[in-house]
Amino acid sequence: MLTRRLYYLFKPYLPRRIRMSMRRIVARRKRVESASIWPINESTGIAPAGWAGWPHNKKFAVVLTHDVEGPDGVAKCRQLAELEMELGFRSSFNFIPEGPYRVTPELRSWLISNGFEVGVHDLNHDGHLYSSQQGFARKAVKINEYLREWGAVGFRAGFMLRNLDWVHHLNIRYDASTFDTDPFEPQPDAAGTIFPFWIKAPAKDTSLLNEPQFPTNPANDRSGYAELPYTLPQDSTLFLVLEERTNEIWREKADWISQRGGMVLVNVHPDYLEVKAPGVKETLTVRDHYRDLLRYLKNTYGQTFWPALPREVADYVHSLNRSSILKTTNSR
Repeated sequence: MLTRRLYYLFKPYLPRRIRMSMRRIVARRKRVESASIWPINESTGIAPAGWAGWPHNKKFAVVLTHDVEGPDGVAKCRQLAELEMELGFRSSFNFIPEGPYRVTPELRSWLISNGFEVGVHDLNHDGHLYSSQQGFARKAVKINEYLREWGAVGFRAGFMLRNLDWVHHLNIRYDASTFDTDPFEPQPDAAGTIFPFWIKAPAKDTSLLNEPQFPTNPANDRSGYAELPYTLPQDSTLFLVLEERTNEIWREKADWISQRGGMVLVNVHPDYLEVKAPGVKETLTVRDHYRDLLRYLKNTYGQTFWPALPREVADYVHSLNRSSILKTTNSR
């Protein structure tokens, strides 16, 4: 915990090349140590108690998400959305409200009008959102304002840092800051499932947060929220850190999830679309790998999967909870 705080304290002063070199050295060691649980942890494929299957008798679900980290990523959002539309997919774009760029109402409107979803990605994306309860309380007020302004119902924290107890004070229907298994993240404790699950609100709020500071949207269910873990490795992990030359890990993991009826949820950053592994001139870019993944899913599985927006999966989880079908889970 202290090491992580120190890292984000000094991160702005470390050149990106040095930071990436450090991450790659650590990742090589972790990859060997975690071979039994990454990219596939067999124990995560067990459906939760009371799981009723996917809507329309679909075999599994496919959920596409994008975290936009900088101005270059904002500039590539439409390109990425158009790529998905060509293949019959829609996704969620998560924007940083007070980060290194400004997302215009025009871009958000264009995405929503074309069937995409807009979500809130942290507040400042500086690694300090969960540093203290009092600090989170102040930031949560602002996050809720952006959720309301953008018409968003989903949240994902920067760097997948999280405190799922505190998330109850965000005015959301779902959080997407967890993963089934990922030893490369700064907070590597995993959700341990390839299925969405319900996070039940505590019976009594004992935190330092003042509930009236968090205005409620009547459309949201304050009894809890849906948690949507990502289940395919992030593009940044595969292609920036591990420098993979193919998307074979994505394909194999998607096949494994489909066999178990889970949720294929991937997070691709528009910022990294042009990234490719070093050393080989003909190496494909992240854009190429991602397009190939979508084509693979479409051509291999046809109409057997549910191509859902995160908010649609969240609505389904909320409906299961209201029907007392899905076993509830306290914040983990």
